[in-house]
Amino acid sequence: MECGKGDGMKICIVGGGNVGTVLAGFVASRGYGVNVLTDHPESWSSKVDVTDPDGKHFSGRLDCVSADPAAVIPDADMVLVCLPGPAIHDKLVAIKPWLRHDALVGSVFSCTGFFIMAINVLGSDARLFGLQRVPFISRLESYGHSAHLLGYRNCIKVAFSGVDDRDGISSMFADMFATPVSVLAHPLEVTLTNSNPILHPSRLYAMFKDCDAPFKEVPAFYSDWTDESSELLIACDSEFQLAVRRLGIAPDHIPSLLDYYESTDAPSLTRKIRSIAAFKGIPAPMKKVEGGYMPDYDDRYFTEDFPYGMMLIKMVCSRLGIATPTIDMIIRWFQERVGKHYIDGDTIADSPDARAVACLDAASIDYLISSMIH
Repeated sequence: MECGKGDGMKICIVGGGNVGTVLAGFVASRGYGVNVLTDHPESWSSKVDVTDPDGKHFSGRLDCVSADPAAVIPDADMVLVCLPGPAIHDKLVAIKPWLRHDALVGSVFSCTGFFIMAINVLGSDARLFGLQRVPFISRLESYGHSAHLLGYRNCIKVAFSGVDDRDGISSMFADMFATPVSVLAHPLEVTLTNSNPILHPSRLYAMFKDCDAPFKEVPAFYSDWTDESSELLIACDSEFQLAVRRLGIAPDHIPSLLDYYESTDAPSLTRKIRSIAAFKGIPAPMKKVEGGYMPDYDDRYFTEDFPYGMMLIKMVCSRLGIATPTIDMIIRWFQERVGKHYIDGDTIADSPDARAVACLDAASIDYLISSMIH
């Protein structure tokens, strides 16, 4: 790959996990200035090494690594958030006082409600962007020092809010990530997705809905996929697609899961999911207990994909007047298992638990919906 130009741009990566580490090293290696905002700056080197699947090596030198937003945010032309959904709102609040008025603020993965939370915290005139999927499949090797770039995307899809020069910024992204970039028409096209937010909860419900005693072994999350899981997933996706059509989103931007997985029914979808090589060996989220294994309700499959995934879809459907009986059933099971109160029957609850989920801000969701429909 050619070396990027950078053109004096300063990027602040927020978050030092798998994706944040790969991006810090890769983007810095392409000539961009890179700061990192992380809770553990003492564990970081001033240089991050990244290796891709072809054995190509990228080495990026970092300008500043700190836990203090005042040290890394004020000189940033762009802030790129690489955090799980539950952590985004509070981090936006923390960096807001130090942001330049013309800074771009975005997220590498937008389906946990980044645009909703950013509009709520930073205002509707903030210059925002969000990627539909993370730009690289990433895995840490040594925290703060090295990581593996396991796979590139064929194309990175991005949406904007409050940004005029979308083509120019998209060209910069294409250089920064060394990947073609496609601009989607509206933030809701990257906010709404039928991947993890319904795929994980559907499977978890099918596996654990009757789980009252320990499992003897941990099942594979994908390789042991069942037709019941597929039936639930198809039903949830059918409800989700009603919102996609109501909003006027092009079918090829968010295809049905049957189309995406080239399947025709539950059994063929089961066979397809079981056959995907990248899914092999991924275990169900469980923890060791006396007598075997029980669901680990502290795992991100639960803590993120329900409140910041399926509940977000439920909220959008609710604002559009769309019934979601299968989604409601799965959420009711989840809230009973974890002792939370998110919905009453088929209605979003007016409860402390629901209000604590930052991506469920009704005013910001209504703003996005109205800007798309009208």
